[in-house]
Amino acid sequence: MTPFTSHARTTVVCEAGALGRLGELARALPCTHALLVADEGMVRAGFVARAVRALDGAGLRATSWHAFGENPDTDAAEAGRAFAEPLGVDGIVGLGGGSSLDAAKAVNFLLTNGGVIEDYWGYGKARRPLLPMIAIPTTTGTGSEAQSYAVISDARTHRKMACGDPSAAAKIALLDAELAASQPRSVLAASGYDAVAHAVETWVSTRANAMSGCFAREAWRLLEGHFERALNGGGIEAAGRMQVASYFAGAAIEHSMLGAAHACANPLTQRYNTTHGHALALLLPHVVRWNTPAVHGRYAELHPELALRLEELRDAAGLPARLSAAGAAIDDLAELSERAAEQWTGTFNPRKFDAAAAMELYLCAY
Repeated sequence: MTPFTSHARTTVVCEAGALGRLGELARALPCTHALLVADEGMVRAGFVARAVRALDGAGLRATSWHAFGENPDTDAAEAGRAFAEPLGVDGIVGLGGGSSLDAAKAVNFLLTNGGVIEDYWGYGKARRPLLPMIAIPTTTGTGSEAQSYAVISDARTHRKMACGDPSAAAKIALLDAELAASQPRSVLAASGYDAVAHAVETWVSTRANAMSGCFAREAWRLLEGHFERALNGGGIEAAGRMQVASYFAGAAIEHSMLGAAHACANPLTQRYNTTHGHALALLLPHVVRWNTPAVHGRYAELHPELALRLEELRDAAGLPARLSAAGAAIDDLAELSERAAEQWTGTFNPRKFDAAAAMELYLCAY
């Protein structure tokens, strides 16, 4: 049996309408003044106002920060620190998709430990514990609420950095299916396929173990059974199942790791600003076929024709099927392959992954 260590760092509150309990939960951390990190979409949707009301109703102060975009970068992390440092906050609330949750963690690193976010690239580099955080996902993909990592892009090179620490894990993950059900279909499609990729890649990672397998298998079961329902207007019930699946897939990453699909997807986001879920949809079925000789039947335990099923889910979501749709030219593939080979996640792929392997996968997807 593969050795593993498991820590239950996060309390999960899963309940439709649970956003209304935010004040009660924050006060119990304890927190008296929360920095609420949420993107502008959360402001327009009215969720930030609802969160502030819940905090106010519990007698807590709340200050909101929204000055970051998709794929938060090093500049945004520093801007968030500069905004929050004079406030004297003693807790963090991240509200939104993976970008909001990652931005909240990045600001937390800098507020508590100083320096620049590059100092925390890797794991366990924080000298002091981070502030307690409540993570409230509104999408059903990244699983950041289950992880002790923030993924931050270098503002100059656009390379993604995974910055992790045990104290970066959320103290509370608040899973409110009403928020998940509010996703536009296009967001659900991309985020849902991201969760699918997390379940599939963690299932066969070289770091996979009994604990990660429990999370990955149940995440896949929920996703395979409810992704299409959610896409077709399945309402709060289907959205809630997707939300739990996303959390489980994120927990699988925390106990295992990803692989070649993510290694090949990241350069597409860096070079062409391709939506992460779209990039994974282009690559994951090909990665499964390419890995199959090395996984000793493991994929079949999820589905007897896993690559075909992944293509069905991709097509049901209306996601792109060809790399050329991302704007990549055939002459770009050599550079993309070199960048893919540098990605940390590729080192955990069950089949040896290098630039030549990345080129093979890109050509399959092209």
